[in-house]
Formats: sequence, C-alpha cells, structure tokens
Amino acid sequence: MSSQTNRSEIADRRALVQSMPDWLRRSIGNASEISTVQQIIKQRQIHTICEEGRCPNRGECYAQKTATFLLMGPTCTRSCAFCQVDKGHAPMPLDADEPQKVAESVMLLGLKYVVLTSVARDDLADQGAGWFVETMRKIRALNSDTQIELLTPDFWGGRQDSVSPEELQQQRIATIVAEKPACYNHNIETVKRLQAPVRRGAKYDRTLRVLQIVKELDPTIPTKSGLMLGHGETEEEVIETLKDLRGVECDRVTIGQYMRPSLDHLPVQKYWHPNEFDRLGAIAKELGFSHVRSAPLVRSSYHAGEET
Repeated sequence: MSSQTNRSEIADRRALVQSMPDWLRRSIGNASEISTVQQIIKQRQIHTICEEGRCPNRGECYAQKTATFLLMGPTCTRSCAFCQVDKGHAPMPLDADEPQKVAESVMLLGLKYVVLTSVARDDLADQGAGWFVETMRKIRALNSDTQIELLTPDFWGGRQDSVSPEELQQQRIATIVAEKPACYNHNIETVKRLQAPVRRGAKYDRTLRVLQIVKELDPTIPTKSGLMLGHGETEEEVIETLKDLRGVECDRVTIGQYMRPSLDHLPVQKYWHPNEFDRLGAIAKELGFSHVRSAPLVRSSYHAGEET
C-alpha cells in the first residue's frame, strides 16, 4: 500500500468519525484487555467479530469475560452493504483445528459467556451448521461452565437429492438446536422495506422463519434478533418489525445505531438520538420481549452474558 493511499484512508476514517454526533464517540476501553485477546487469537490464527467488525464495545466486553468468535474464516460469501467483514466467492478452506483453537482460547481467557458467529458459507454443503456444533462440543469439553450463544446465518440455499431449500434449512437448524445453546440469535438487521439494499442475499420472511423454526424444535431455547437503525427506516416501521419478531416468539432484541465502516459502505441516513432508542426500548418491553438492549452503541452481543 502506498503512503498516499494510506493517507487517503486515514482521511476517510477521520471524515466518518467527525460526522458522528457526540454520543457515538467513546473510548474503545482497557488497552491491556484488548491486547491480551488480540495476542491469543493472533497466535492461533482465529478470528473474532469484535476485531473484524471493529466493535466499539470490545474492550468493555473483554473486561466482562465475554467475546464473539467468528468461525469459518474472515471471508463471507454474501455482500451485505453495511458489513465490514471481507466478501468473496472463494473463501478460505476450513481450518480443521479451528474448533479446538477456539475452545483453548476460551479457556485461556477465562471466558464465562461466549458468542459464536460466522461468515455466510454458501459454498459448504451444510452451510457450516456442523461446524457450529463441533465448536460448541470442543468448548464444552474444556470449559464446562461456559455458556454458549449462537449468532448464525440463515442456512438457506442448495438442493440435495430432491430435498427443498426449506427442508435443508430446517435440517441444518435442527442440528444446532439439538446441542441446546444458551441462546439462538439471528439478526433481522433492518425493516422489511430496506432488506434488499441493506442485506443482499437475505430476506425478511426467511429471517423470521429461522427464529420460528428454533421455537418449533425446542421452545425452551431463548431466541434473539437485532436491528440497526440509520438506513432510512421510520419509527413506525421499526415498531412493526418488533411486532413481527414477537409474532414468531422472539424473546430478546437488540437495537443499535448503524455506523458506516468506510466510504465504500452504505451512508448513514440518520443518527437516532439516545432518547429515541430509550423510547423504542420501552415499546419493545411493552410488546413482551424478555430482554431488551436499545442504545446507539448496542450491538448483537452487547452484555449478552447478563441475559442468562
């Protein structure tokens, strides 16, 4: 990378930060906590969404002994326009040792609550469902008291021996549900009207169906979903989405502000005020969600361990 390109990228990042309201500017947290986690994951060549997505809360979460691991490599086969994770149609081959490496990292960091997420892997026969299961088992073998939450893709796609995509999706989800995670999370991300420009390759009703399938298979597993505000949605649309989530018995919800990762990503249409997040959080509680996190810097896994 040339020095000129590097200076340009730094200028772009500064421009994005300078355009944010004051309530979105915060310290990343304890540098020693972040450094410890970074060192362990770098040594094992594994990934966390905390780092890949540059989460503003990562220092706080690390200090509380929680982290979110990104499975199956850093390259996603879908191209959601809001996401900072790398995209590509030819992701890396799976690292056969990754589940064990993640389990060892959980042990070394003394994590009490772990969230496992992944890039979308449409190139794999089971879309990666079995990889979630293997990683959960490895973690439990070394860390019997650690709670595990999953944040999965929709597992949609493919056709095998005349089995429909709907049936394949249910089979993949059933494989994971049988392992009884502490919580099953699948994010709806935005309102129905904005799904196409924001979530390329995903669909609103398909997301609702994932959460519905989990409850049909095992009603005792808490389900969870998340919304990012700032893409041009209205309050009425957000409330309608919350109602749709409750319609499939979704138990928990997170609501946060979309923050543009770079000038190559979708621009922010609106910075919602903290008071507006408070209002939406109160509405979500009135609708019956058992756990609600609603604030500008809230992300999918924010304070996840406090919900058990």
